[in-house]
Amino acid sequence: MKIRKLLALSMAAAMTASLAVCGASAEGGVAAEEVKVGVIYIGDENEGYTAAHMAGIDEMQAAIGLSDDQIIEKTLIGEDEKCADAAYDLADQGCQIIFANSFGHETYMLEAAAEYPDVQFCHATGYQAAMSGLSNMHNYFTSVYESRYVSGVVAGLKLNEMVENGTITEDQLKIGYIGAYPYAEVISGFTSFFLGAKSVCPNVTMEVKYTNSWASFDLEKECAEALIADGCVLISQHADTTGAPTACEAAGVPVVGYNISMIETAPTQALTSASINWGPYYTYAVQSIIDGTPIDTDWCKGYADGADKVTELNTAAIAAGTEEKVAEVEAAIIDGSLKVFDTSTWTVDGETLDTYVKNDIEYIADGYFHESEFGSAPAFDIAIDGITSITE
Repeated sequence: MKIRKLLALSMAAAMTASLAVCGASAEGGVAAEEVKVGVIYIGDENEGYTAAHMAGIDEMQAAIGLSDDQIIEKTLIGEDEKCADAAYDLADQGCQIIFANSFGHETYMLEAAAEYPDVQFCHATGYQAAMSGLSNMHNYFTSVYESRYVSGVVAGLKLNEMVENGTITEDQLKIGYIGAYPYAEVISGFTSFFLGAKSVCPNVTMEVKYTNSWASFDLEKECAEALIADGCVLISQHADTTGAPTACEAAGVPVVGYNISMIETAPTQALTSASINWGPYYTYAVQSIIDGTPIDTDWCKGYADGADKVTELNTAAIAAGTEEKVAEVEAAIIDGSLKVFDTSTWTVDGETLDTYVKNDIEYIADGYFHESEFGSAPAFDIAIDGITSITE
């Protein structure tokens, strides 16, 4: 084991030149039968977000033809020093590429990448790879705001049906959203969901409550119950358990999930779930090791590349015509005619934005916010009209 040291970004910048010559792009390649892949998960198969990543790893394994002993997976690794321990152990076991799937893992992946310049480190949902100066450090995510938008359309159609059926009135068009943390990733997600709903149900409003946890069944269930008690007639989530769908099934309130289908948990109320297919990235990154080609510093793909989707539509719960509308919206996203963050569809304090500069980057151009085009991690963190966020 090498002597461990914390990686400061200032140090990383100074080390760029020396690390660039260490074969970080896997020059020369590796025979497929000699590849060893390491994976660090924040959860396990019982938690939707990690289950989706595991499905992606399985897809990669089948596509490339790796044996089980070529993949080493570590579950329930928290966003703390245990992540560094896991990364070091995987590197010492001979993994040429190591993935980690949670936002808070990034600091420890950066540390390990500095110590093992010949190993490729790939981190989901982060943003520091490009600025780190480490050519063996990579970030990846998907344009999940696209599937959030589509799932919002499903929700909006359900709201319309509820009004038409007399279940609710026009002045009760308030939906609730359970967010994990007030990060751009979550804000981008719930805003795109809201815009999808608003595209078919113009009078909808939304209330957001945070759990300050990626995965807590009890907190998510309690949060859903509180939103329902506050008048929310449909619930969605950016949190990783079945807590919210459990509450919604008990209360008879429609719900849109995340990561995995929630139909088993909420058979009469689950509409669909916004989801990510991680398989395209894992296949791409491991194939790059085999081929000896560089891995993108920031990788982000969406519907057009099969990286985003919604899960099965629950025919027992969705509104009539939902399948047809979803197909129409998905096609428009894929061909580029629909921009999720089209500035003509949302306002801030009653005004349409024509500029938004963040980290010296202008994100608004050609009439829309260019989400995930300047880095893989979501950047949209604007508080738009129609959404109320409660942080405590």
